[in-house]
Amino acid sequence: MDAATKSISGGDTAIFTVFTESDKVSQPDNTVNELISDCATSKESLSKLYLMFKDSVFAVAFGITSDYHLSQDCVTETFVRLTQVKKFSAKKGDGKGFILTIARNVALEFRRRYKKEISNFIIQSYGEAEKTVEDSIYINQLLKHLNDVQRQTVILRCCAELTFKQIAKVMRCPETTVKSRYKKAISILQEKAGEDQ
Repeated sequence: MDAATKSISGGDTAIFTVFTESDKVSQPDNTVNELISDCATSKESLSKLYLMFKDSVFAVAFGITSDYHLSQDCVTETFVRLTQVKKFSAKKGDGKGFILTIARNVALEFRRRYKKEISNFIIQSYGEAEKTVEDSIYINQLLKHLNDVQRQTVILRCCAELTFKQIAKVMRCPETTVKSRYKKAISILQEKAGEDQ
């Protein structure tokens, strides 16, 4: 990226970088896609992906399984499966959506496999570390008012920060369906949160 530089007088002639509008428009970031392509052979790439997406993958898994420990297992399994991916195009792919699709599929598989063992485990942490346990429990209780697909939609939108288009791709449904599910889910959550106050 070319940037014009200007010296500011005084002191040790500090360098001040000026970016023009055309410089600020960056090319699409393919870093995640490239890391996915390399993670089968590079531990460093896998490590970077893990640090970038472990919280989002956990949130997606917890939204489906409602089990803290099973969600942790889903995180591990998601990244193991990521190293086994053979068909992913770094030029065409949506890396974040791809990883969260794997996470969702793993969580659904684990939930089916361990359905009898899943209990209503009180959430110990949910998303960001600075949230208190009380907030996490409250959020978990609110999310129980939603059906399975509504809960997944809210978590993919709010915790994983996917767009409606990306969520539609992950959940294999039309974008309009995702938007209506999200709107309905938020309406239910607002109503239930109002009842608790």
